[in-house]
Amino acid sequence: MSTPTTPTAAGDGAAAPAAPKPAKTRGLEGVVAAETDLCFIDGDLGELIYRGYDIDDLARNSTFEEVAWLLWHGELPTQAQLDELLAQLDAERSVPADVLDHLRHHTPKGLAPMHAFRTAVSMLAGYDEEADDMSPEANYRKAVRLTAKFPTILAAFDRIRKGKDPVSPRTQGNSTAREFLYMLNGEDPGPTAERIFDASLVLQAEHSLNASTFAARVIGSTLADIYSAITGAMGALKGPLHGGANIEVMHMLIELDASGQDPVEYVRQKFANKEKVMGLGHRVYRTLDPRAAILRDLLHGLSEEKGEMKWYDMSVAIMDAAKAQKNLNPNVDFFSASVFHLLGIETDLYTPIFAVSRITGWTAHLLEQWEDNRLIRPSADYTGPRGKTVQPIETRG
Repeated sequence: MSTPTTPTAAGDGAAAPAAPKPAKTRGLEGVVAAETDLCFIDGDLGELIYRGYDIDDLARNSTFEEVAWLLWHGELPTQAQLDELLAQLDAERSVPADVLDHLRHHTPKGLAPMHAFRTAVSMLAGYDEEADDMSPEANYRKAVRLTAKFPTILAAFDRIRKGKDPVSPRTQGNSTAREFLYMLNGEDPGPTAERIFDASLVLQAEHSLNASTFAARVIGSTLADIYSAITGAMGALKGPLHGGANIEVMHMLIELDASGQDPVEYVRQKFANKEKVMGLGHRVYRTLDPRAAILRDLLHGLSEEKGEMKWYDMSVAIMDAAKAQKNLNPNVDFFSASVFHLLGIETDLYTPIFAVSRITGWTAHLLEQWEDNRLIRPSADYTGPRGKTVQPIETRG
């Protein structure tokens, strides 16, 4: 007696149709790789939303710590919750002495800050008893811990390379912006500098599945520890096509200022030579990056306060020329470079500062990834040869 076959969509006894071949796309553009409650971007309208809140509203009416709580918990904090978070950050800002000694004695002179920063962050895993504890509670505590320690490590590195002693963090419930600028310069910033730097941190805290965040989620999907995932994210952020662009923007402005070249002519020549103008264009936004619009306003106010308008004027001239000639708009890096410059921050610290902010978004994505984890493992379309055989080595050539 024959065994009946199971009916299929192709008819009784027929083989099931082959699964459709996955679509190919360069750089995963247009591919939806995850669902997230954290961030929404509309590149056509120029919208950026964290957990339902427009970025303009958050940058002008909240603080970095409030945004960190929002990203981790889904809602803005009450005053009691904010006080709790500030106390937790205060308790975790100190860095192990061995990490500081490594920065003092085992960091090559002239090493790029992001290299030193990334290595120091990786070292933290060795001093965290919860490093390999993958419970949600432990991972949240590590998210707070990393957010607290990032500013301390970066400020210490900058002072050590200048022959100065690191400034110890305080436990006074200060903002991350205030505490970082204090540890960097050895004195408290004024209220304007603190507010502008705080807003800059808010603007860079989260941006959906950008390269570094995706790298963190890929690593996290293997159930590697949070330190491994964050170290990988920092490596991705360093690239000039991602977080390193603001450094290149400032180099461009400094060179223009030194040469006296007209910014409009500079843009024309760059485009004529098919070269990039750093800080312009974005893979997501088809209009002005909303973060750039806010930073432009911050830069204008800071420039007026300091009586130094040249960086603002050059930036706007480049922006207008690029818009007129190629319909290109600035991204977040374009104006943040001049803001940090006017705050007295060394140019090569700009990308690490990006990490001081984005650590909140990275950790929020990892917490979300681990809620319902699946290993991220895309396919590749093989385009190489087939059928080759190994020949004796003496006959190859």
